[in-house]
Amino acid sequence: MQATKNGICWRLFLFSCLFLESSSQAFGGQTQFICTSVPKDMDICAATLQNSVPGEDLKTTVMQLRETVLQQKETIMNQKETIRELTSKLARCESQSGAEPGDARPGGRRKEAGTKNTMGDVSRGPADTLAQLSQTLQSLKQRLENLEQFSRSNNSVQANSLKDLLQSKIDDLEKQVLSRVNSIEEGKPGLRNETEQRGRVESTLTSLHQRITDLEKGQRENRPLDKFQLTFPLRTNYMYAKVKKSLPEMYALTVCMWLKSNASPGVGTPFSYAVPGQANELVLIEWGNNPMEILINDKVAKLPFLINDGKWHHICVTWTTRDGVWEAFQDGVKRGSGENLAPYHPIKPQGLLILGQEQDMLGGGFDATQAFVGDLANFHIWDRKLSVGEIYNLATCSSKAQVGNVFAWLETNLDIYGGASKWTFEACRQLN
Repeated sequence: MQATKNGICWRLFLFSCLFLESSSQAFGGQTQFICTSVPKDMDICAATLQNSVPGEDLKTTVMQLRETVLQQKETIMNQKETIRELTSKLARCESQSGAEPGDARPGGRRKEAGTKNTMGDVSRGPADTLAQLSQTLQSLKQRLENLEQFSRSNNSVQANSLKDLLQSKIDDLEKQVLSRVNSIEEGKPGLRNETEQRGRVESTLTSLHQRITDLEKGQRENRPLDKFQLTFPLRTNYMYAKVKKSLPEMYALTVCMWLKSNASPGVGTPFSYAVPGQANELVLIEWGNNPMEILINDKVAKLPFLINDGKWHHICVTWTTRDGVWEAFQDGVKRGSGENLAPYHPIKPQGLLILGQEQDMLGGGFDATQAFVGDLANFHIWDRKLSVGEIYNLATCSSKAQVGNVFAWLETNLDIYGGASKWTFEACRQLN
């Protein structure tokens, strides 16, 4: 009986010590243990009570410690519940807001490579998706109008047949868009299948773009090879054009082009030139909320261009390796200049020039977030600095306008991928 009593008292004593230590650690205090010798045959409980506090006080202390531990346990459970709730909210935010910028390149323009998103730079909400589809349908309709004009002037039965087929495809897409609008307005649970629906729409659009492109290619012999433009209606990582020839080493350059875009935020990357060991040898990019920039050997100059208003604009950038002096022209007017842009660094040869995508590696690593959205035409490169008068002739579509001696705008100089081609160039036709 005595042994049993001693065992109970030992357990009570150890239990009290354990709670004292736990409580002390929880509140940042330091634990102090007091040891008292007890004769071999003496009652441990009696000795404990005799040498410490009265039994009633010890009982009260133990109950207080127990209450403290229970409160701490409840606090921990509440904190775990809060963490789970915050984690859930963070996951929902990430699924709706898209990826964040990746490595810390100048201007914050890089993102992690390997993205699988081919329909846009971020996970879009229903309203953004519908707006993008609406723009795409408008672009396709415009291309069909061009085909209709051609078929009327050439009385081509085959062209009319294909045109009717493509018009039917566009009508089907418009019905899909209308269906999604109704789903959004009525709050139907069917929106949970948005990813699957989006995949089907993307597949249909890709097929439709390809059919129109094939039809347009069949009419090339009836127009000049330089009277064309490239259209990139969606932010994808598969629509682009590759320049067939390599660029030479250049100690000065002028690059000019016509652009039309209303993309936001940022029109993307009209062109990128990469060489072995340097993906940013020569890049023009407007990404996110940054202004348009030109990169040479990964050095950055911010350009004073404002072009995302849905209208055609002619832009030119000149640069010389001596002191890295650059000038920027929009619509034939000088808008800005600077220096120290990669001074005394010649543009390296034997690289790859891509239109519509930004290269994270030589010839690849395309990221939909940095893709160009809009129309591009009359892209030319010279290995010298053009004069103000020469740039003005280009911007006004003058008959005196020169073509690039390094790269000239001809369909035979490009390989086009992803259905990004369009066969009429509107800007100069509107000016003349």
